[in-house]
Amino acid sequence: MVRTQVQLTEDQAEALKKMAALQHQSVAELVRKAVDAMIKTSPLVDSAERQKRAAEIVGKFSSGKRDISKKHDAYLGDAYAK
Repeated sequence: MVRTQVQLTEDQAEALKKMAALQHQSVAELVRKAVDAMIKTSPLVDSAERQKRAAEIVGKFSSGKRDISKKHDAYLGDAYAK
């Protein structure tokens, strides 16, 4: 593990201490869990990179059909029937 120093407000520190006591965990464990949750829910690439990736796949999976929005149920049924 890497030792890291973090500065919290008084309110944050107090709330974390109470949560840690109620959950029988250390404040450090709660912070690690919060960081893990943030990492899982945050994109690791910036928006420009995501736009570039999206532009690269446009048309790659094209079926050539122009009425998919109207007939998607029929196409889906056909796909599952195969």
